Amino acid sequence: MAHDPAEQAAAFAELGRIKLGETDLNGVLDRVADLAQRTLPGAEQVSITLIRDGAAYTPAHTGEIALRLDEWQYEQDRGPSLEAAAAKTTVHVPDAGADARWDGWSELAANSGIGSMLSVGLPIVENVNGALNIYGRRPGAFDDDVIALAQTFVRYAAVALANAHLYDTTATLAHHMQAAMESRAVIEQAKGIIMGERRCSADDAFAILTRVSQDTNRKLRDVAAALVERTQRG
Repeated sequence: MAHDPAEQAAAFAELGRIKLGETDLNGVLDRVADLAQRTLPGAEQVSITLIRDGAAYTPAHTGEIALRLDEWQYEQDRGPSLEAAAAKTTVHVPDAGADARWDGWSELAANSGIGSMLSVGLPIVENVNGALNIYGRRPGAFDDDVIALAQTFVRYAAVALANAHLYDTTATLAHHMQAAMESRAVIEQAKGIIMGERRCSADDAFAILTRVSQDTNRKLRDVAAALVERTQRG
């Protein structure tokens, strides 16, 4: 764990140096969780909660205890991580074994060897919220200085994750557009083959392809690709 301000500054700089073309969103999430564990004093284990379309999950974690405590919250629909993510706020649990805010969670945390916890809201994009969850081994692991440091860390991490999400979304859209262009090209090829064989119009050729697709319960692109391949084989 990094207690030296220079090392903490280096961690923030590392967040800004993540090359989006070399990793995906999950890779960035893993980097953020690992950096948080190394940077924040008292962090025994770290996890990241994401809430997308109303569904919460943990895409990155540095230990099984953190994952187990996160998943209990999702199953019970209550807990510090969910509260921090929903309200975009900081939730501090200074003594996990004595905290009665979420019935059942404090007992599980204490029995898992967790004495304290800090969850900081992590806004990413409009429809995706989250929280950085820091689990401490002993009660009182996170004082005001650590809380302030965690909040600063989250501001840096939020920028990196928002950029990664945008990059991931753009790459997915580009892939879908490429696939759509390829599908259109093969359908046009198939239409040309049918027009040549049957001396019919483009509309009639497309109607034939559509009818075969419906009759065989296959995608139009697959029907067209099979016709093109068969024609190329002679």
